[in-house]
This record gives sequence, structure tokens and C-alpha cells, in this order.
Amino acid sequence: MIGQKAPLFTLKNSAKESVSLSDYAGKTVIIAFYPGAFTGVCDKEMCALQENMAKLNAASAAVIGISVDSPWANAEFAKKYNLEFELLSDLDREVVTAYDAKFTGLGGLDGYVSANRVIIIIDKAGTIQHRWVAENPGVEPDYDAIVSLAASL
Repeated sequence: MIGQKAPLFTLKNSAKESVSLSDYAGKTVIIAFYPGAFTGVCDKEMCALQENMAKLNAASAAVIGISVDSPWANAEFAKKYNLEFELLSDLDREVVTAYDAKFTGLGGLDGYVSANRVIIIIDKAGTIQHRWVAENPGVEPDYDAIVSLAASL
């Protein structure tokens, strides 16, 4: 996957508007797949990304959070934590599949498919430059490394 063109997608944001990866053409994009809103570690992850927004904005990097949650759940999640980046709903699980970011059995729910905790960094030309996958959904990424790598692209 690293070195390949990022699969294009269009998903609904928390306002139920369509947002496409192509909307971010010419920017470095950090896609943060997360298992579920209001689930502790996901809260910490999205807040950590929000805390780094000034540095990421200075590097012309955009953050997109993607989960299988509904637009309504993502809207409340964004509101609670004052998130300034898009949270997109992958209700059909097509994007988590395309990016090999699926996790089955979250919270002990057999057969439930959510996003795993996966970070994808895409350069300004639309090529995947970095992919990090959590060993399990309770593991957080190295936020400083994400910011440094995004700033270097």
C-alpha cells in the first residue's frame, strides 16, 4: 500500500454532506481510522490530533477521521471535543476495506465490523507515504511522529 495511489472515496460528514478525498488534492492528508466515537482511546486520539492542528495546518496537512459510526454520533463526538476536522461515516465499510483498516469483534461483539485504529498519511500528489496499524484498538499512535512526517511531505 505504501507508494501506491490512495484509493479515492466519498463519505458523509457529520452534517450529512458528501466529502471526497479528492477535495483535499494538493494537501498532505492524515486519515485517522478509529473504532468508535466515545470509546475512551478514540476520544484521546481525536483530542491529540486536535491539539496538533496548528502544527498540521502550518504544514498544509489536513486530518480526516473515519469510523463506521453514524453522522449523528460523529456530530456529537466532534461537538463534545471541539474537533475542527472532518469526521466521516463509512457506513458500508467500503473505505475501511479499501484501506485494509477493518477490525472485527470490537468490544467482544462477534461479527461486528468497525474500523481498526489505523493512520494513513498521503502526500500532496495523492500517494500513500505512511501506514500505521494498531496491534489492537487500545494502542495509540505516536502523535509527534505523525506531525513530523506530515510536516516533512
